[in-house]
Amino acid sequence: MARRLLRLDIDWREVRRRREEFWNSSSVYKEIYRILKKQGYHLIGTTGAIKRCYWTKEALVNNRFCYKCLWYGIESHRCIQMTPAVAWCWNRCLHCWRIQPEDIGMEWDETRLPVVDDPEVLVEESIIEYRRIISGFKGNPRVSYEMYEEAMEPNQAAISLAGEPTLYPRIGELIEEYRKRGFSTFLVTHGYRPDMLSKLETEPSQLYLSLESWSRDMYMVFNRPLVGRAWDLVLETVELFPSFKCPTVYRITVVKGFNMSERDLDGFSKLVEKGSPTYVEVKAYMYMGRSRGRLSSANMPSHEEVRDFAKKLAERTGYMVLSESIPSRIVLLSSIEKPIRHGKGCPRGVEEPWRWCRVLGRGYEELGD
Repeated sequence: MARRLLRLDIDWREVRRRREEFWNSSSVYKEIYRILKKQGYHLIGTTGAIKRCYWTKEALVNNRFCYKCLWYGIESHRCIQMTPAVAWCWNRCLHCWRIQPEDIGMEWDETRLPVVDDPEVLVEESIIEYRRIISGFKGNPRVSYEMYEEAMEPNQAAISLAGEPTLYPRIGELIEEYRKRGFSTFLVTHGYRPDMLSKLETEPSQLYLSLESWSRDMYMVFNRPLVGRAWDLVLETVELFPSFKCPTVYRITVVKGFNMSERDLDGFSKLVEKGSPTYVEVKAYMYMGRSRGRLSSANMPSHEEVRDFAKKLAERTGYMVLSESIPSRIVLLSSIEKPIRHGKGCPRGVEEPWRWCRVLGRGYEELGD
């Protein structure tokens, strides 16, 4: 596979200088930077970051693929997890692994990006850093040369990772820059910037709305918004969802002891009815990262509990239960018979995970995605 050459007209020394200057500009940013590096984040631009996904390694070393490969055709070893806003968000969700002020005993303005990076820089540097990460697999005897060469040519960007991507004011341009390079893009948002979503110059390949709450009271307790109208803005995004041409997804994170009752099923059903997403992904909260200081392992439902919740939600909404992945504790509901595929990954698609999860997934119950 011929390796695509990167842009040579970007002054990478200047990009690095600005990044170092910013993250050394205060004791707060220095501490955030130290923690991010320790956690395995690779900073791009100034406020952006990428991090290797667990499933990237699994695909290369063990030939195991994530549910996005099985359902949507995404090649797990060619997928970049990135964010343009690694430490900024309008929420302080209990289940989030983003660094929050309470985690380090320091405050910063989480609601506004202090720097707006050039989207070309973010895209190009995300590819550079991804290749740097993947290069470590070259000498691994368990990694095939063909898979390694494919991985060095990423073709999918998951714009999520940490922080809120729609706080980046050039998000539409970022999606377009990836599209120019032949990438598919999955944009994940908490939905409190319908103004940004409504004026996207280029839609992502797939748009996700993350939901853990279905009412204002729940939202205030669990998502802990920093702005007064956040829940109203989420509802505006729900109403906006049917206007998108790209496939849309509700990612409902179920948290044991918080949002898995019959009443919660009714509440989420109403949001599904209003937004009419193409898919609903019901996924377990995973006891990981900084969330371990806010929630406990008892809040993490088993896959059987996730499956039961998803089936009941399907009955209430009329959506079909298409598939599941035991390793990631996730179930796919769909309004269409077959998911729209964005790549050639896992060609058997939704037929495979029912077999694959039961044969290979038994030893991986504690893994997230």
